[in-house]
Amino acid sequence: MENMKQINILLVEDDPGDVRLAREALKESKVQNIINVVSDGVDALDYLFKRNGFEKAERPDLIILDLNLPKKDGREVLAQIKEDTDLKRIPVVILTISKSEEDILKTYNLHANCFITKPLDLNKFIEVVQAIEDFWFTIVKLPGNKY
Repeated sequence: MENMKQINILLVEDDPGDVRLAREALKESKVQNIINVVSDGVDALDYLFKRNGFEKAERPDLIILDLNLPKKDGREVLAQIKEDTDLKRIPVVILTISKSEEDILKTYNLHANCFITKPLDLNKFIEVVQAIEDFWFTIVKLPGNKY
């Protein structure tokens, strides 16, 4: 692991419990990672567009996005990410409590890379977060991280 590149993950989640569980799951990961957390849609976009206090933010390799966020909904955040020439190649994983067919269809129409309903069981939640990272960083080949 010494020469491995660190993976930068942006977690957009307003539930402190889910943030804590995701951090725990990613801590035991096969890849080295840096997890940056923002708790609302406005901060997520400020982070990604490097403005309003996030000017030094690193471009994430993966975005894990909740849909039901304060200030700006996750669907709006997803739409703005996927409309941007530089950001649209960053994989966006929707991790939400929603099971709604409408949400699933809408997020895929907005070019989400996948939609996962949060498991209510704590151990399953940790397994899901580890599987997300495992899939995106040990199986999938992603484009370079250049603007």
